[in-house]
Amino acid sequence: MSTAVSPATDQAVAEYDAVVIGAGIAGLYQLYRLREMGLRVCALDAAADVGGTWYWNCYPGARVDSHSYVYQYWFSEELLQEWNWQERFPAQPETERYLRFVADKFDLRKDIRFNRRVVSARWDDHARRWTLITEGGEVLRTQFFISCAGMLSAPLVPPFPGHERYRGVIAHTARWPRAGLDLTGKRVGVVGTGATGIQVIQTIAGQVAELKVFQRTPQYAVAMRNDRYDDAARAALRARYPELRAKVRNTFAGFATDFAYQPGEYYRMTPQQRREALEKLWAEGSLDFWLGGFPELVTDPAASEEVSEFVRGKIRARIQDPVLAEKLVPYSYGFGTYRVPLETGYYDVFNRDNVELVDVRQTPISGFTENGLVVGGREYELDVVVLATGFDAGTGALTRMDVHGREGRSLSDLWHRDIRSTLGLQVHGFPNLFTVAGPLAPSTAFCNMTTCLQYQVDWVTDCVAWLRDHGHTAIEPTAEKEQEWVKHHDEVAAATLMMRTTSWYTGANIEGKPRRLLSYIGGAGNYHRICDEVKASGYAGFEVA
Repeated sequence: MSTAVSPATDQAVAEYDAVVIGAGIAGLYQLYRLREMGLRVCALDAAADVGGTWYWNCYPGARVDSHSYVYQYWFSEELLQEWNWQERFPAQPETERYLRFVADKFDLRKDIRFNRRVVSARWDDHARRWTLITEGGEVLRTQFFISCAGMLSAPLVPPFPGHERYRGVIAHTARWPRAGLDLTGKRVGVVGTGATGIQVIQTIAGQVAELKVFQRTPQYAVAMRNDRYDDAARAALRARYPELRAKVRNTFAGFATDFAYQPGEYYRMTPQQRREALEKLWAEGSLDFWLGGFPELVTDPAASEEVSEFVRGKIRARIQDPVLAEKLVPYSYGFGTYRVPLETGYYDVFNRDNVELVDVRQTPISGFTENGLVVGGREYELDVVVLATGFDAGTGALTRMDVHGREGRSLSDLWHRDIRSTLGLQVHGFPNLFTVAGPLAPSTAFCNMTTCLQYQVDWVTDCVAWLRDHGHTAIEPTAEKEQEWVKHHDEVAAATLMMRTTSWYTGANIEGKPRRLLSYIGGAGNYHRICDEVKASGYAGFEVA
């Protein structure tokens, strides 16, 4: 790092080759890779420590729903041998400990500035450098601006009026108090029943005096089968690491398993054979039921309905009150077209006397009072309101940074009109901005995060190395290349059932957000092949200077 003084701001300016935003899974690895190249690089994170998602989301019951043996880094053999996963699906504390272990092992913290939130990023057309300004007024200038801020890092807080006069505690799951929150014996309301809400609800139901679950959209959730590992199990997994490292890159969703059945096989089976296949997948107790079974699940309406009804039956069987069961069963969309959570005892919670389901689809929450929330004129008195209300996914982290690219164009204005990118990695008009986990890549929703994030970091690193090796200072996709990717992305999305469902997958949870499937659904393996071809072509379709 070197420093200078900005004549415009009279502030000391820290000069870098690259600045990475975020110190989570992608940010830590990106920092490691660029530092290995010998670049002057630092990472900025709004948190007080490493972890990203697993720092902020420390709410009760937070847990990974990818298998631990694929939810990890592959770049260091020593790391693979030294870290011992305790569970098949690790809880938040274990995952955060893992990321801290990585940061310590590779001495990454020395190049991370914590408690730093970027509020402005400007590209200088003449100098071909980015200037970043933090909330505290620090100024950084860099050749490469690499966002690893995450696809689900901009919390959505619904505008319920009256929250300022509420005398209880309001806690968003994505900004949970690091010291914890004692809910024992409290009257608690949970707003939202997506993946996060489900984890909270099933965890706290036995601790609280009363639990009100405010549900807008019922969920299809798969019963999790979580195993604890002993030394023998870990040794068996380690023996498979070379195979797993190669395999995850080529599967549809970046997991160790791919679709168990070939396209068309669904209809070559008898109804009984299909039922037996679904039961076998269900017993596996993982997301394999969604992304490791029949590809027709998200492309064929008849197959979707049959699988959806199978899952509805599983839900009904868990609820004692048939009237209540029907409120918890989804009918308005097909299984797998909305984020599929894993659950452990979620549906059973509604058999408890201290739990009440409040349906807010037809009668929304009207606001806070001093004592709680009001729905349809009824006041629900609550000591704590937990907001499990989701995120401005895919784009929110960057649109909140006030990013301006070539000729002053605004990224926020662009994405408020039309969400577009090239490979989910760059945006036309924004040279040297790399968007790891940006929109229109599998990592936004349809990939085991560690698989796709590590691949994207490697692609960015190779691109930076290529530019330097060839004497170039800047790169961005052409408008034609970007349109080519957007067209391909949309064609693939249109061949599925995903666009028929109102969900955050399409940005529908944000008023005014343009509708487009935020994540590439052509498969992680296919995406990796396409990106490899771009790299092998010498970045054809990209402008370099």
